[in-house]
Amino acid sequence: MNKVDNPLKKFINSNLYTRYSGILSLSDISLFLVDTNGNILLELIPAPDFCSHVCMENRSQVCCDYKSQFNPHQESSFVCRYGLQNICLPIKVQDKTLGYIAGMQVHSQDTEYKKYMIDVQSLKNDRNVELEFIAKSIAGLKTVELDKIKIHEQLCRHIANNISLDLSESVSHVDSNVTRLSIEKEMLEKKIIDLEAKNMSLVINPHFLFNTLNCIARIAYFEHSHTTEELIYCLSDLLRYNLKQDDQLHTIASEIDNIEKYLYIQKVRFKNRLEYTIDVPEKIKSYRIPNMVIQPIVENALIHGITPKRDGGKISIYAEKYKKVIVISIADNGNGFPKDVLDKIQQSENKSGLGFRSTDKRLKQYYGERYGLEIAKSDYSGSTVTITIPTQPLGGASDECGINCRR
Repeated sequence: MNKVDNPLKKFINSNLYTRYSGILSLSDISLFLVDTNGNILLELIPAPDFCSHVCMENRSQVCCDYKSQFNPHQESSFVCRYGLQNICLPIKVQDKTLGYIAGMQVHSQDTEYKKYMIDVQSLKNDRNVELEFIAKSIAGLKTVELDKIKIHEQLCRHIANNISLDLSESVSHVDSNVTRLSIEKEMLEKKIIDLEAKNMSLVINPHFLFNTLNCIARIAYFEHSHTTEELIYCLSDLLRYNLKQDDQLHTIASEIDNIEKYLYIQKVRFKNRLEYTIDVPEKIKSYRIPNMVIQPIVENALIHGITPKRDGGKISIYAEKYKKVIVISIADNGNGFPKDVLDKIQQSENKSGLGFRSTDKRLKQYYGERYGLEIAKSDYSGSTVTITIPTQPLGGASDECGINCRR
């Protein structure tokens, strides 16, 4: 196919950047569209200054490293002579390659050392560029974790596939409702990539956070700030428990332990305005329940029941076993849920942040429609919310942290 006949150029004029602006906002790593001759047709995410102003002999064309990697039959992932990670994905229509989605141009942690081996003087002589600019452009080259590189590859692959489908539609005049990826699918994939990025960031961040909290706690200990030390240990345990997989069952004992730490922190905050009691028989504590089921209900009792009262109030948590069911009750002597809050709870899933519907749904998924949450009472004398679960087979002794917050 001749260059003049290449439909990529027409496609670029059809609001290409606007179409992908949402998903492009997920990354700050370079991404551009080139034709089979290496001409840069569109920069979706700009290349670093080193690549566009120093490495490329012609700013309108990719460098020779890229051209050598053009392969109409398969994707290419390579490291250039300066140690930069790159990707090159063919855009194919009816078995013909019209161009490539390319980009990346970042160092990985394994190749970062090559940044410091670049011969600056040779580049100055070859490119007639000032040494200061070359040095600044090298310093501006990013070093990116492997997880982020993989996510960017997924983003590039998504755009390349979508462009291929759109071009196939325009060439074959097929109904767009049949072959074109829908806007809903694009947004779904955007959310998936976004979630993956967030989940991958959790690989390191919690460990750093816990270590920092423990470090602060030890400082508080040596400074004889025992309440501060206790608060930090409780917060650390809360965060650790909240990060556990929510598709697993935990003992009621571990849930109550988590609640005690939460209420301890709130007691320090509200002082005499908050009182609480927890009465859960030992024989019930070994039964299992999805994690983070009780805490959202206690939090709502605090927010909607206790906080609005000038003198505060009391939260009571108690559990009883009735034949084949266990009922856990969370009661407060506040003013009851406001009418608008109650209406939101009774409606389908809402954005109020209460978590009632999602918690009830989780319980029903585990145990069946007969079980879940119920607002047993809500008036000016207070509210009571119950959690009903079946008596599942008893688990072993809890292997969770003890009730004492200290290590």
